[in-house]
Amino acid sequence: MFRLPAAVSTANRSIAEIICRVVFCVLPIAFGVVVLCPEPASACACGCGVFDVGTASMFPTGTGGFAYLEYEFLNQDRNWNGTSRAPAADNDDKDIKTHFLTAGLNYTFNHSWGIQVQLPYWERYFKTTDSDTGTIVSFDHGSIGDVRLMGVYTGFSGDMSTGVRFGLKLPTGDHTYPGFDRDTEIGTGSTDALLGAYHMGRFASDSDFSWFIQVMWDQPFADEDHYRPGAEINGTLGLYYEGWTIGDKLKISPVLQVLGSHRAQDSGANSNRPNSGYDRVLISPGLEFNAGSYKVNVDVGIPAYQNMIGNQLTAPEFIKLVVGYNF
Repeated sequence: MFRLPAAVSTANRSIAEIICRVVFCVLPIAFGVVVLCPEPASACACGCGVFDVGTASMFPTGTGGFAYLEYEFLNQDRNWNGTSRAPAADNDDKDIKTHFLTAGLNYTFNHSWGIQVQLPYWERYFKTTDSDTGTIVSFDHGSIGDVRLMGVYTGFSGDMSTGVRFGLKLPTGDHTYPGFDRDTEIGTGSTDALLGAYHMGRFASDSDFSWFIQVMWDQPFADEDHYRPGAEINGTLGLYYEGWTIGDKLKISPVLQVLGSHRAQDSGANSNRPNSGYDRVLISPGLEFNAGSYKVNVDVGIPAYQNMIGNQLTAPEFIKLVVGYNF
């Protein structure tokens, strides 16, 4: 279970300070690059960038490590155009099912500095229309995805409640598998700069309710084979209730998140620019279980608003499971 340090409970911070640190320092830069750059860039055509922001249980609150396995599932079988569902016949792609498995390690060396490493593996099923014959064909592929390496700075305050993340997404995933389009390949083929920030707080010193905000910007700066995915900003605003305890060790925390994404259009000769880019808001209820050093998170994300450019496949929900160990 996520629990803020005691210092956070009594810290006298204003909402203005929180917004200034987390939102004003990161979002304007990211929004300017995503929206105003003449050649936008991004991370994942399937919309999996939303998995890069999550609950406050992933934020460091002291020195030490957190090793985890993370699983997500998306079944994109609904064609979407603008803000509404569209006929399946309007989209050559029919279905994309993806199992995402990530091995991750977060390690905090001291009060100010830490690292985060994520090694993903994807299994993807892709059903589409053959461009030569017009028949429906399908492909299955599994591969290591694009590795993420990040540094974390938490030295803004004594309670480590505010942090900045920065690093790279490396082009380690396969982006040349036959039958897949460039925007459905497991790897993007791009090297991306990553920049994010977060803050966590409590409504009152004796309250069982706490909250957090997080934002992550993904900006590719090197690509290949005439394909550049669109730049992406993902953010979450979350609320915890920490009043449930079973026995001496098991603690259960309901979590509610509002997740938001903005992704710019793809570019390059091998992109499908007219059918790329979107804005999206999801509601994500979940539960977090904490038993000593062990931690389990379960979340479900449900779209509340989607605005897709062109015709794109979307999923009616996503499922996310994280199993971790603090050491």
